[in-house]
Parts: sequence; C-alpha cells; structure tokens
Amino acid sequence: MKVTFTDGKEITVVEGESLYEAFKRQEVYITASCGGKGTCGKCRIRIIDGDYSCRSYGKLSREERDGGIVLACQSYASGDLVVDIPVESRLSVGDKIAISRSKDLVELLRSYNAEISPLVTRTTLRLPPPTIDDNISDLERLKRELDATGLDLRYSKEFVSRMVDDLRRFDWNVNLGYQEDSSEALFLEPAEPAGTRYGIAVDIGTTTVVLYLVDMTDGHVVDVASTYNSQMRYGDDVITRIVHATEGGGLDDLRKAVTTDINDLITPILKRHGLEAGQIESVVISGNTTMIQLFWGFNPSYIREEPYIPAANSFPVWKASETGIRIGGNTPVYTVPCVASYVGGDIVSGVIATKMHRSPEISLFMDIGTNGEIVIGNDEWMMTVACSAGPCFEGSGIKHGMRATEGAIESIRIDPETLETSIEVIGESRPLGICGSGMIDAVSEMFLRGILDQRGKFVRETGGPRIREGEDGLEFVIHHDAKGDIVLTQVDVENIMRAKAAVYAGVSLLLKEVGFTFDMIEKVYIAGGFGNYLNVERAILIGMLPDIPEDRFHFMGNTSVAGAYLCLLSRQMREEAEDVASRMTYIELSVKGGFMDEFMSALFLPHTDIEQFPTVKAKLPDR
Repeated sequence: MKVTFTDGKEITVVEGESLYEAFKRQEVYITASCGGKGTCGKCRIRIIDGDYSCRSYGKLSREERDGGIVLACQSYASGDLVVDIPVESRLSVGDKIAISRSKDLVELLRSYNAEISPLVTRTTLRLPPPTIDDNISDLERLKRELDATGLDLRYSKEFVSRMVDDLRRFDWNVNLGYQEDSSEALFLEPAEPAGTRYGIAVDIGTTTVVLYLVDMTDGHVVDVASTYNSQMRYGDDVITRIVHATEGGGLDDLRKAVTTDINDLITPILKRHGLEAGQIESVVISGNTTMIQLFWGFNPSYIREEPYIPAANSFPVWKASETGIRIGGNTPVYTVPCVASYVGGDIVSGVIATKMHRSPEISLFMDIGTNGEIVIGNDEWMMTVACSAGPCFEGSGIKHGMRATEGAIESIRIDPETLETSIEVIGESRPLGICGSGMIDAVSEMFLRGILDQRGKFVRETGGPRIREGEDGLEFVIHHDAKGDIVLTQVDVENIMRAKAAVYAGVSLLLKEVGFTFDMIEKVYIAGGFGNYLNVERAILIGMLPDIPEDRFHFMGNTSVAGAYLCLLSRQMREEAEDVASRMTYIELSVKGGFMDEFMSALFLPHTDIEQFPTVKAKLPDR
C-alpha cells in the first residue's frame, strides 16, 4: 500500500505494520516520546484520504478524532492513504536555535586554552613499496615504519584486512589513524585526504536524546538533532527502566531502543549534508549513570539496591561496532565518566561547561530534567546529590507538553481583571504546546490570580470561563485558536508540583548537609532544556528555586551535550572530565531520612514555610 504525504513524498506500508513503523523504516521521522506504545499522544498525524483502522486513539479528543487526527503508532493502512504530518509531530532536526547558541561552545573550548586533539590521532607515513629484496609482509612493513616514531599499536583483523588494499590504493603514502588510549590502529587514508572529518557528541537523557554533528577541523557545530528517548515506552524514569531491564528481561530492548534513536538522528542529519557514515571518525556519549549502563548493555540492577553500585563509572574507549550505532565499526566511542549511581557523566559535563570547579566562589549547579542533580562547591571541593523530578519539564506527562523548541509557549501572563492570557512563543511561530518555562509561568500566574490555591488545586469560581471540565478533569485554557486549545489540566499541575518540590528539597537537603544557607551561594548555574527561557522570579514564586537575588542565577542550556562536545574535541577536556568526576563527593538521598520531610514541605505554593520565601510573601494578596 502507498502513503502519499501532503509535501509529495511517497512511501510504502505493508499489512500489519503501523504507520509509525513504516515511517521510521523509510526515514520519515516523527516525535513519539513513548516509543510507539500509544501512551504519549505525540505522534499525531492527519489522514486526509483513504481507509485505515486504529487500535487506540489514546489521549486524542473527540474533536481531534472527528478532524481525522490519529496516532501513527496505533494506525494501520487498509489501502492507499494521503497523510499530513503536523509541524508539532515532526522530529526536531536542524534546530536553528540550538545551532546558533552552539557557537558559544567554540569560545568555551578556547577559554580553557585547549587545543583540538580528537580521539583519533593521525601520523603520516611514507612506506617504501615492497621489492624482491625487501619482501617483508605489509603489516611488518607498517610496523617497521612506526618503530621510528616510537608508536607501538594493536591491529584488529578488520584493520589488517583493509590495509592490504589501502596501502596499494594510496601508493604507500598514507595517514594512519589510531586511538591513543587504546593504542589501536583504526584506519589508513591518503596522506592528503579529501573532505572533512566529523565527530558526534550525544546527550542521552532520560526523556530526550540530543546529537551534535561537529566539524573536527575547527570545532564548529554543523547541525543539531533531537528526539524523545524511545526507552520511555518501558517507563518514564530510571527506576522503572532498571526494573524492566532486570526483572522483565528487557536489557537488550532498552539498549536497542536508544541506539535506534541515535541512528534515527544520524541518518537524516548526514543526508542533509551529503555525508557518508564513514566520515564520522569519533563519538562521545554523555548521560546519567543508568542511561550509560543501558547504552553499553550492562546489568543496571545493583544501581537500585543498597549500596547502589553501577557496573562502571569510568569507561575504556570502545568501538562503535560494540554499540549498534551504524557508523564505521572501528570508530572510537568515549564515555564521559560518571560519579555514582545517580550522578552521571551529564553532571560531570555540566561542571566542566560551567567551570565552577576552577572558581573560588561557592557555586550551585542544578540540572533540571527528568532527574534533578545538584552540585555545590568550588575549586577546592564539590558535593553532589540526585533526586527524581520526573519528565514533565521536558514535555512528557503533560497533555500539551513539549520541549523548549520552536512553537513552544515559553511565557504566559494572565490579566488580573479579565483573566485573559498573553503568551510568548519560541521562534515567534504558531503555538504548538507548552514547555517547562511556560508551565512554571502558568502555575505562578494562576497562583497569583487565585486560580490555584496553595495546594495547587483549581479554585473554579475564580478562574472564569477559562476553567472548564475536560476529559481529564478540570483544566485551564492557556491558548485558544481554530486549530485547537492548549490547556493545563489538574493532573498536569500536580506533576509540576511534584517536580518542583523534588528539586527544591534536593537543594535544601544538600545545603543542610554541608552546613550552608542559601545566602552563602554566590552563583547558581541552571542546566536543562528549558533553562534559557526560565523566568527566575516565577520559578522562585512557585517554590522551585531558592529565594535569593536574581542576578546570581545563570542559565546554561544543555550542559550535558556541551560537555560531550568539549570531550569530543580535546584530550585536555577528557582529562578535565576524569579529574572532575574523581573530585566529587556523592551523598545518597535515599538513605537520608530528611529528604521526604523536605519534599512534603515543598509540595505547596511556594512552601509550607512561607518565611523561606520573603519576596513571594510580599507579593501575595491576603486571601
């Protein structure tokens, strides 16, 4: 059967194959945060013409169903179809906002005075061709030449097999690419190779996967791609995925899910730039400890059992052939080192991206994502904790949630008299959903206007017509247009409340552990996809961030992929990451009895102890 898209592209679909599966098979990439399980409702498409069947409509409203909207993962063709993919369902490849900001990474690398020194090192060799009198084997000939340089390398069967033809094809005048850490020869190329070599920096988040394509000659970011982590079909958080991997026997399923995501990002990004997979010469992976264990296929079960031990925190440089990533099998893959069971390479990346470990100031680093990791310290010491915030700030679990990309509502104001809303949208385009910063704005505005009480419950009589009964209970209409409303439901608000409470409780407990108060913190670095759009005043107002002067807060964006980028380009930065990981002291919150008390106290707007938020107290009307 044939599927024709409204842009003219055509693909085929076979009987029994969901449209989502057919799309992926033929390089049509759409968002599906649950990995095609039918629970997230993100893979919306519109059937313009043709016969089809649906197993489930998931979270789609009656109005959407009547308009021909279906979930691609739950829909099956019964004949030829004409399909439209809405903008909000398309995979984020070529993120202009991320690309423009990635220019700052080159400056960050320069600020370390770090020279570009990739994972692959090259040395030029001019080998004398064999003769009757000089008739040693090709490998011995290569080794003889390397002896003069002092290099002693290992040679895989694959390398030797290719070497035989490569030496003759390149007329014995070659560059040898090798990996210093593993002391292994990787490839031969002409002494004056044609074309640019590229590297890939990857952030494997619990909710999202982000990939940078990097020019290895000058360090500029060529392109950016991102998607939801398909492991979400097995659970929203790391614990449920660990359970699935161990008790459910799904370790290989989880490993394949994330490597498929990475491959699904690589394929279109290479196609956009006319590149071959063989031009990718190195890869760096950053992520939390569980994501890294699952990526390498290690049993993660002991991470969730006291004393909470991962298989490894520091990793050798292994090869792409051991990962499932579809690039050259000999391509080296470096893993940013982890610290402990719940503080991974993403936090090490964050520290080197902020340079807090080189400053005498007391700094607080907060990575606000599915997991909330927090680091406090300076150039002499660092302590860290982790807490589970949930994936809502990255768009998952929120009815109209999305990541902080073009089309996301980032800011909301509610008129105190009319209760009409005004919004700001990333990219100044048509609003498609709401990202984390918009959620925080909405909750803070509703709290100030009395639409939400201190428990985060809707006060129906104060919200006017914008509060209505929806399919999931009460909801507040943030934006209305002819193409559909964007709302926050009571369930959405409860998810946001739990997330903000976990973040604040983690910070509060860590400060108490080191004997500090909030006013002793000189800088607060905030990482996470929505950080660049976050309004500090509003985050303080709902009790997510501490009530300290706003000029102490600095937003860093995705520091996990930033650290991966630094490690991709520089040996010095890889050594810096190893040093940072070794210097952090980790505190296990699960054995700290005070965390649950802190969490429960923070489950109110802004907090049960309003005295911790004096500026908020001054803004609140008497109720």
